[in-house]
Amino acid sequence: MVPFIDLTRQYETIKEELLSATRRVYERGRFILGEEVSAFEGEFARYCGVRYGIGVGSGTDALSLALRAAGVGEGDEVVTVSHSFIATALAISFTGARPVFVDVDPKTYTLDPDQLEQLLRRRAAKGRRCRIKAILPVHLYGHPADMPAITELARQYDLKVIEDAAQAHGAGLHGRKAGSHGHFACFSFYPTKNLGGYGDGGMVVTNDKKGGEVLRLLRNYGEGKKYHHLLKGMNSRLDEVQAAVLRVKLGHLDQWVEERRRKAWTYNAILSHLPLTTPAEAPGVHHGFHLYVVRTTKRDGLRRHLEARGVSTLIHYPIPIHLQEAYRELGHRRGDFPVTERCARQVLSLPFFPEMKDEEMKEVADQIQGFFKGGDG
Repeated sequence: MVPFIDLTRQYETIKEELLSATRRVYERGRFILGEEVSAFEGEFARYCGVRYGIGVGSGTDALSLALRAAGVGEGDEVVTVSHSFIATALAISFTGARPVFVDVDPKTYTLDPDQLEQLLRRRAAKGRRCRIKAILPVHLYGHPADMPAITELARQYDLKVIEDAAQAHGAGLHGRKAGSHGHFACFSFYPTKNLGGYGDGGMVVTNDKKGGEVLRLLRNYGEGKKYHHLLKGMNSRLDEVQAAVLRVKLGHLDQWVEERRRKAWTYNAILSHLPLTTPAEAPGVHHGFHLYVVRTTKRDGLRRHLEARGVSTLIHYPIPIHLQEAYRELGHRRGDFPVTERCARQVLSLPFFPEMKDEEMKEVADQIQGFFKGGDG
């Protein structure tokens, strides 16, 4: 059996550090917005190369609150991609705004700047007030979107940029960490992420001091001081235990990302001669490899073959957001975003995590080779 991921292996390598950190929280007796959260906010912001970090309850909350802090609200539109987890679009909807999709690049699976430019030009040419307020690129699978091109278009059209970096902890672009390019960047600390807690959690990072202050209000009922509420906020606070865990793990993140990269290149070398597409890394990118995702027209058959032989796989993501029932009101049809839809039919995520054993990787590769050489493929 080859598991898709095994979080217990990582825990065993840092168990004593984790137990010491969480014990510290229990002994202090403060569990909400205390010293651990404050310390982790500063440490993670510095890691990303920005000034401020605001810990929140989840990656989805990070996105929706960052959009609100950016001034997005009822009747506005936000440009994003359909090839992503649905939380990307839901966060837009939670503000009262409407997601507007563009297609993705066929090699990186991230927002295609050419498609974005065409959309913005079409809207500008109509001569009416453009409702687009922001761009929300997704650093999918750990590969950063083309932020120089996206931020330049945002500058030209006076738009805010909010990075969905939920899968990009430790990734980089042109010498800067993912999360340091937009007005705001949003991270998830879901347990399976490159930097994952032992429960839900998220963070917004930014260089915008005023925006950071607004976010601190929004995450805690809009409260400036006890029982004085300045904004209509919510309860979305990263808790002390998760912050303590994440502080420990942050010290290991770069090492884990490098191990992910080593394993990804190993997979690439073994699988390169087979009729499937392995992950690419654009020039100037430091891929974080949150997932190792291949593409093949024989995806479903390959997945059945692997599952029958004890190799666990997942599909990220089988139904594009624009074709989800939840977004039926947008009126999209099959064929609207051909690259996105092709990805949905072809992508397959293989077992992949830093503690994965070399013999497990070989087993996965052998079974894939067997599929294609045995006539099934």
